[in-house]
Amino acid sequence: MITQRPRFTLDDRLPADHLAKALRNDVASGLTAEPKSLPPKWFYDAHGSELFEQITHLAEYYPTRAEQEILTRRAPEIAALTRAGTLFELGSGSSRKTRLLLDALTEAGTLSCYAPLDVSPSALEQAGAALVRDYPSLRVTATVTDFESDLTLPPDAPGPRLVAFLGSTIGNLDPQQRAAFYRSLRRTLSADDVLLLGADLVKDPEILVRAYDDGEGVTAEFNKNVLSVLDRELDADFDVDAFAHVALWNEQQERIEMHLRSLRAQTVKVPALDLSVDFAADELMRTEISCKFRRESLTAELAAGGLTVRHWWTDEADRFALLLAVPSR
Repeated sequence: MITQRPRFTLDDRLPADHLAKALRNDVASGLTAEPKSLPPKWFYDAHGSELFEQITHLAEYYPTRAEQEILTRRAPEIAALTRAGTLFELGSGSSRKTRLLLDALTEAGTLSCYAPLDVSPSALEQAGAALVRDYPSLRVTATVTDFESDLTLPPDAPGPRLVAFLGSTIGNLDPQQRAAFYRSLRRTLSADDVLLLGADLVKDPEILVRAYDDGEGVTAEFNKNVLSVLDRELDADFDVDAFAHVALWNEQQERIEMHLRSLRAQTVKVPALDLSVDFAADELMRTEISCKFRRESLTAELAAGGLTVRHWWTDEADRFALLLAVPSR
């Protein structure tokens, strides 16, 4: 008797209270820090995810289109270079953009497994159901976890493995966090595995600021949505209208920063944390960094993390880069 294993599996590695605990810890430490800050991961409740989807279609927000342009042109080349048996994706979300890689690897005849990793079980379940329907020979092995604390590739995933980290999410990590990420990833990679990394590039600051402060105000609503998340999840009493969206270019660190500016002196209570937080008028609370990269410095920091860049592609306007890196010998 032959027993076939299911083509879609979901391994939930997060404790049931992981996100609630992480939110409490992040908010308690961020609101009592000087200056105040919140991690960008808390933008993405259901409404925040919808808003970000709108952002990707805005005229000012080029990164999604630029990365897709590169993938459309280079996916067959990436498939030929990597001959990947497994496509492993960090922070996969809906996996829509990934289909360009799935199509190319399927056409090349090497792919048998797609292994997405995300903190959202619902996003993985929806994407997995669609993918096993649309790719009849594909096995989808999804993992619910946080790659910053648990970066483990599925042990039975056939090699070579192509690890995709797209969308310039790498830019949300500061240099120390990126160094730790590269070291952690390097420990999990075999000699024939490959990293595919998406990175937004340094360019005219006006173009960068407009991408994070659009004329329609969608990014402003997205930024302020984090306050609604805290009000709902921690019974906080943030007045969303008492804060303004700010996007600025940090020239020294070559990164866009998103902040919320307090429009008046105010005190916010967070009962779930037994916390009372004072904001001065015009005080900034940072909610996101988005680092921008140059080829030489990004190649150097990858090398310091044990990864050697083999291929580097950009869109026609040189706004965004995709690179292939392999474990250093």
